Amino acid sequence: MARYAVGDLQGCLQPLQCLLEEVAFDPAADQLWLVGDLVNRGPQSLDCLRFVRQLGDSAKVVLGNHDLHMLAVSFGALSAGKHDNFDDVLAAPDRDELLQWLMQQPLLYSDPSNDYHMCHAGIPPNWNLSQAQVYAAEVATVLRSKQASDYFTNMYGNQPNQWQEQISGWDRLRLITNYLTRMRFCTARGELEFAHKLNHYHDDNVSHDSLSQQFAPWFSHPQRLCKSDNIIFGHWAALEGKVDVEHVFALDTGCVWGNHMTMMRLEDQQLFSCECSSQGTAV
Repeated sequence: MARYAVGDLQGCLQPLQCLLEEVAFDPAADQLWLVGDLVNRGPQSLDCLRFVRQLGDSAKVVLGNHDLHMLAVSFGALSAGKHDNFDDVLAAPDRDELLQWLMQQPLLYSDPSNDYHMCHAGIPPNWNLSQAQVYAAEVATVLRSKQASDYFTNMYGNQPNQWQEQISGWDRLRLITNYLTRMRFCTARGELEFAHKLNHYHDDNVSHDSLSQQFAPWFSHPQRLCKSDNIIFGHWAALEGKVDVEHVFALDTGCVWGNHMTMMRLEDQQLFSCECSSQGTAV
């Protein structure tokens, strides 16, 4: 058996199929890990959901912010934005089955062997792995309950922006969600900063006044509590897959923006790549 982890699909099914063909992926023997954001922006959100769902237990999926956003729209928590591109899913005859399947997916997945862990955006430096697993399960429990509609109504917002164990209710679930699905920059104490999406901290185009020196990519803090855990994540296409930190693997390389889709075989960390067009198809 081989395990393959792939970056954000965002409605780009053809490049994924090219990668799976390249490695002779066998769903009867292999696993496909998906770092979230299966939908939106690209041309085949519906096809992506159908394809991954039919893989059954061979697919290991975590939810990304675009997946949660589509679910929120489907629950009527807000209207779709002008850049959203998942009408095909919401109008599909199998819409309900697909959305219910999506809501069963976690925010954090750990292999039973405990050698790799996957989430969409990352794990904040002030959480250890056990904490992250417990907190992610809190959100998953609500998503699978009759409170799901209320969760989506209360999901949006940037506050609170720093973890304290005593935070409760929707504030707590919103912050857990933001850490695991939206985080890029934060302080060592886990204070979040959402305004910047640049590919490294000292970007010449960003004023040091606009991004405090306390903020850095979540994975770069020296005292990060998960330093020895292998963490797979997506979400941050501007990194171009480069993190320069041991045990951290960035797999979103911007296929939907015309760059490429990246897949990693976990057993030997070999990377596979498929060039993508600006229409989200394989080149």
